Amino acid sequence: MLPERFAKEKLSPEELKELGRLSNLCTGDILKMTTLATCGHPGGSMSSLDIYLVLYKFAAINPTEPDNPDRDRIIISHGHTSPGAYSVLGRLGFFSTDAAVSGFRMIDTPFEGHVVRELPGLEWSSGNLGQGLSAGCGFALASRMLGKNYHVFVAMSDGEHAKGQIAEARRFAKKYALEKITVIVDYNHIQISGKLEEVMPQNISGNYEADGWKVLRADGHDHQSIYSALRESTKGGGPTVILAETVIGKGVSFMEGKAKYHGVVLKPEECRKALAELNLPDDLDRLSDLRKKWSFSVPVRNLSYPVIVDTGAPILYPAAEKSDNRGAFGKALQSIAQQTCGFSGKTPLAVIDCDLASSVRTEDFATLSPCSFFETGVQEHTAATMAGALSAAGVITFFADFGAFGVDETYNQERLNDLNHTNLKVVCTHCGLDVGEDGKTHQCIDYLGLFANLYHFKVIVPADPNQTDRVIRFITKEFGNFLVTMGRSKLATITREDGTPYFDENYQYRYGKGDWLRRGKDLTLITMGAPMTQDALSASDALRKEGVSIGVLALSAPLAPDIEALREAAATGRIITVEDHHIQTGLGSVCANFLAENGLAIKFRKLGVKSYGQSGTPEALYRKEGLDREGILAAIKSIL
Repeated sequence: MLPERFAKEKLSPEELKELGRLSNLCTGDILKMTTLATCGHPGGSMSSLDIYLVLYKFAAINPTEPDNPDRDRIIISHGHTSPGAYSVLGRLGFFSTDAAVSGFRMIDTPFEGHVVRELPGLEWSSGNLGQGLSAGCGFALASRMLGKNYHVFVAMSDGEHAKGQIAEARRFAKKYALEKITVIVDYNHIQISGKLEEVMPQNISGNYEADGWKVLRADGHDHQSIYSALRESTKGGGPTVILAETVIGKGVSFMEGKAKYHGVVLKPEECRKALAELNLPDDLDRLSDLRKKWSFSVPVRNLSYPVIVDTGAPILYPAAEKSDNRGAFGKALQSIAQQTCGFSGKTPLAVIDCDLASSVRTEDFATLSPCSFFETGVQEHTAATMAGALSAAGVITFFADFGAFGVDETYNQERLNDLNHTNLKVVCTHCGLDVGEDGKTHQCIDYLGLFANLYHFKVIVPADPNQTDRVIRFITKEFGNFLVTMGRSKLATITREDGTPYFDENYQYRYGKGDWLRRGKDLTLITMGAPMTQDALSASDALRKEGVSIGVLALSAPLAPDIEALREAAATGRIITVEDHHIQTGLGSVCANFLAENGLAIKFRKLGVKSYGQSGTPEALYRKEGLDREGILAAIKSIL
């Protein structure tokens, strides 16, 4: 059962005394764990400590029910203060204090140097400063969409407020009236290089006020002051920020107010001196022995949830009709929403937009389900993080954008989403040279190279609108992170040799399954996406008339290639990869790795984008790179 958040008007003398006792113990825990690990961030952990104590003690959270769906959400944006969080969570019964103190920053323990979502009590893995408030907005949106009454608390540092993403999140929270969100700032005026006012002056309170937030103040080491401010913040009246004045290194005389202790830990003899000052027992030797043979059991959180959704009936695009993949994405999304949005028992569906609804084709979804469509304007960084947090909190979330923004500009945000095991569907249109006249700044040609670094993201590059339709329905019902990329042009539907749609009414998408669009014995063209697949088919069909048998294998999941199909392709003795992507980091490299790792010595050639593009029609750009039908034919003839 969850306690009532901040139920009493004032804390009793007994409660204040207990908080003081816990604060002293936790200060010792922070010093011991950082000293034993010989690294960490003790100073900021000590200044944030009393904030964490009051938050976790009096919010609607129960350590015996860390995954209760109605619990308040506490997000720690300045994740380097993990020693403060771990000490409080340990002392309040979320896990063993000894486990945290002895296992801090050690391999094969969950107590990493920055807070991680896998541990009970922690809602977001952080450390990349400036993203916590965006995540908080995502959790607050989820509470509204899921019909929950939980409050979201975001603990932040003062120095991170120099980050522009925080301003984006402030504006979003005000626009959507996210009243159930409270920011509390550890205002110690210190960051790594010295005083905040000297490193980068900023008017934190003024900025929040300008964006329409309610601003409160508190003494960040006075438990009653912190409690009263937090209680006030939950009464409504708009999103609220609490500026809690604190002292870095609080509690130890020779550490207080000194910037060096942001990231400098105490040596054992200094730690013993500090423990004596705190009147705490010196058990460093005992904890050191535990560290050498660490064998604690720590509760494991369930970071997924069941997805219940009706993906509706597929749309079939006829062979004679030219259409675009982005249009097929929009129509599929709309049809799924018609079967899901507003229906009891279904997992909610949301779309996050960055002022591009008409270009990425999500405008029909917005019209159909305006309460599930969130317009951030050109605030891609907060949109990406918020979308990830919203998806982690129980809402199937689509973040639709241009490739140059949804991949290149927000790579760091998507990396953090992946670390948080989110359920995010990133759909990026306007990828590759197909962007054409917009020029090199908007031609995203590196999405595979970048997302190959993200262990939990699955990347799909559909070949035509019919496959796009099936892909969107597939990723909606599959829990996990997906990136789906496509261009902007309208192109012909992929067909069999008899002219009927290849991805017909009987086609079902399977991630990692290659599609043999043509069989051939003399050479195999391996490709992905539109329009490269169409050009490869055109080249194959032209040579077939000359008696040359060219196979065409479309790999829609290039980072999880169909091994059986690749072996069959290699059996022809010749492979050419064709892609509207950076030639060194895309499909060609994936196939080259496969050939090399399996000792398959065949004739092999990569066709792809060899340099940044220019402004011009897609046809002209492909011709210049040798990626059009004539370029593919020339490459085939060069190795036959």
